[in-house]
Amino acid sequence: MATSRTKPTTTPKMSLKAVRAFLNALDKAHPDARSELIYHNHFELLVSVVLSAQATDVSVNKATRALYEKAPDPASMAALGEDGIAHYIRTIGLWRSKAHNVALLCQQLLEKHNGHVPNNREALEALPGVGRKTANVVLNIAFDQPTMAVDTHIFRLGNRTGLAPGKTVRAVEDALIARIPKEMLRPAHHWLILHGRYVCKARTPECWRCPVTEWCLYKEKNKIPPKSKTTP
Repeated sequence: MATSRTKPTTTPKMSLKAVRAFLNALDKAHPDARSELIYHNHFELLVSVVLSAQATDVSVNKATRALYEKAPDPASMAALGEDGIAHYIRTIGLWRSKAHNVALLCQQLLEKHNGHVPNNREALEALPGVGRKTANVVLNIAFDQPTMAVDTHIFRLGNRTGLAPGKTVRAVEDALIARIPKEMLRPAHHWLILHGRYVCKARTPECWRCPVTEWCLYKEKNKIPPKSKTTP
C-alpha cells in the first residue's frame, strides 16, 4: 500500500449529492468489502500494514503466514529479533528496514503499552515504521474509527473521479473526510481501495464495467473493452 506518486489531474470536484450516490454504488458493488491482508489480531494487523508499504497485500500475506505461526504476539516476535524476523520477510520489498522497524515496534509495545496495540493516533505514530497512513488503517479496521487511509489507489481515485481532488496525500485525505458522509467513512476506505485495485486501475481504467461511471467526472473514460486476443 505504497504512498502515491501519481500526479493529480484537473478533474472538477464532484457534487456532494453525487458523492453519496457514487459511494452507494460502490457499496452495492463491494457489499462485503474488507482488508485483503490476512491477520488474526490487532498486533498482526499492525505488523502487516507496516510490511505492506511499497508491497502488495498478496506478497505480505505469503510472507506472514509462517511468521505469525511462529510469532503471533509482540513478545514472541521480539524474541525472534531483527534477524529472525528478516528470515521470514525476505520476499517483501525493503525487508531489511522493515525487519528492523518491526523488532523495535515490538519492544515499544511491550515496554510502553503492555503488549497491546494503542488505539490513538499519537501513540501509533510514535511506533517505529508507523506513519499517518498506517495509523489510519489500524484505527479504521481495529478500532472502528472513521479515518481515511490514502494509499496510491485512493489518491488516484480522489483526483481522477472528482471525488476529492488534491495535490498531496494529506489534501486528498482531508477532502475525503470532509466530503464523505461520516457514517460511510469506515467502509468507504475499503470500497475505494478495491475499486482502484480492480477496476479504476492506474494505466487502463476499466470504465466499461465501472459501477460508478455515471457520477465519475473523468473525461478520458475507456468505454469500450479491449479486444481479446485469440489464437488462430
